[in-house]
Amino acid sequence: MSRARIRLATAAAAAALAIGTLPAVSAYAAPAGTAASARQPHHGQYSAETIRQIPLQGAVNVRDIGGYRTYTGGRVRQGLVYRSDALSKLTPADITTVSGLGLTKVVDFRVPMELQYDGADRLPAGLTATARPVDDLGLYGTLVGAIATGDPVRQEQMLGGGRAEAYMRDVYRNFVTSAGNRAQLATTLREIADGKQGPLLYHCTSGKDRTGWLSYVLLRSLAVPQDTAERDYLASNTFRATYDAQVRAGLKQSGRMQNPDLLIPLQEVRQDYLDAATAQLEADYGSFYGYLTAGLGLDLRTLVKLQDKLVR
Repeated sequence: MSRARIRLATAAAAAALAIGTLPAVSAYAAPAGTAASARQPHHGQYSAETIRQIPLQGAVNVRDIGGYRTYTGGRVRQGLVYRSDALSKLTPADITTVSGLGLTKVVDFRVPMELQYDGADRLPAGLTATARPVDDLGLYGTLVGAIATGDPVRQEQMLGGGRAEAYMRDVYRNFVTSAGNRAQLATTLREIADGKQGPLLYHCTSGKDRTGWLSYVLLRSLAVPQDTAERDYLASNTFRATYDAQVRAGLKQSGRMQNPDLLIPLQEVRQDYLDAATAQLEADYGSFYGYLTAGLGLDLRTLVKLQDKLVR
């Protein structure tokens, strides 16, 4: 990239980030089949945007982050960055599908306890996941522990009365306040920005919280409108709804939980969880741009490289 182009792209990126909180008129529609559709305005016109889900049997929340319009008039490229839930239950057919994505790197945000319970990713030959744990304040352990008690009174004490929701807001604040978490997320963003890095997939267990936060941050860093990035985050509820309902039904049928709906706040993503993280970054760094630079340590050159690689 020439120096002139770098200066121009830097200015465009900084301007886009500065206006990233401006509202855009749009609406989210539930997915039909394997895609979630949304309509976005672009230069006064509405154009269809689709969340591109990768349909698998052993994972339900695998998506290409590409396809979204940006404030700068571009569109996020497809086929370069994927977000996912855990890949430990992939079938042979799933592995063939994943092989077709051409991935050169898989980043696993799960902590050791999650790997112990769920197992390592099942991936195409020659591809090994990079462990990059992101602390979730023991969310997975809390979920397992609540179920393991088998005691409805104890489960209500742990999760009822708004406690589960409050816990989730703390989890999201920790994405911002934890230096270790910021370092893990920043490393992943730098890898994504690297022009020599091929298609990359990152994931956690459910593909909704740690994965959802990084996806939100990445999309906004590309000048995707804030409300569009929010809809991408909230779409996990649509993709996970059937599976999560089956989990609750199974727990009730087995007698391990009389009221499995106590788990819903832990299973879902919610706007107020995301708001807790964004309010924290504003309190700590003043703005989203401040979070990217001071919080994650991404310099302007890296932000420009993200734009140059991922936006056409």
